[in-house]
Formats: sequence, structure tokens, C-alpha cells
Amino acid sequence: MDKLVEQARAKLRAQHLRWTKQREMMLKIMTADPEHYQDITVIDDALRAAYPGLSHDTIYRNLKEFERLDLVELRQHNDQMQVKYRCDAAHHHHFICEVCGRVQEIQMPPLEMDYYAQQLPGAQITGHTFELRGICAECHRKHLQ
Repeated sequence: MDKLVEQARAKLRAQHLRWTKQREMMLKIMTADPEHYQDITVIDDALRAAYPGLSHDTIYRNLKEFERLDLVELRQHNDQMQVKYRCDAAHHHHFICEVCGRVQEIQMPPLEMDYYAQQLPGAQITGHTFELRGICAECHRKHLQ
């Protein structure tokens, strides 16, 4: 079994969650291409083709559970929910190529949360997201040829 899938399996077991063929298939789809977000509909279609009785609800509930366990990253892109297997780093940011869709981790200086808290008196900030989009070096090089 793939190393990433085995790590996910261990994490599920540590939380006393069942390991099912459906969960394994979901994780195999995502770990097959961990550098790209995939539309959730792709995963949904593949699973429902393999397991015709499986509901959309079950698939989405499992993805949310995987997110809670820090196994996957979910994001909204255009009007689609997308998912990818989580990077190794704890909190991090991404550069996403608009041509090939490859996701690269990027480092940013720490955010001054007090600065934002001052603009939102009484609010409790619980997190943030940040991503850069553009054309990766490889796609840019191909375009110049």
C-alpha cells in the first residue's frame, strides 16, 4: 500500500475510525497526484462508479472527516469544491499554476494577527488562507519555447 495511504490509515485507526474500501479508494485517488487539487466531482464520480449504492452525502462527509483529521485540504475554486492530499507542513501557503494546476508550498513571513484584530473589534479570528496563482517556471519556460 502507498506510504501516504498507509499514514492516513494509521491516523484513522488512531481515531478509532473504520478503514473501508471506499475510504481507501478516496485516498488512493488523492495520493496518486498529491501536487494538484482535484474537483470533488471527479472523486465522487469515480467512487460512485465503483460503488453504485454510495451516496454523495457519504463521500462529502468522509472528505470533511479527512479534513478534520488533517489528511486533506479543501478549497473553493470558481464554483467547485476541490480537494488535495495535505502537504506535510503544518500551516502553510500555496502557489498554484493556472496552466498545469501544480501546487507548490511557499513560505511567508508570520502575519501580525493583532493588526487584523484591531480592525475587527470583538471578533475572534480563527484562521486564514492565502494562495498565489500564476504560471509556474516549467509552464512559463514551455510557453517561451
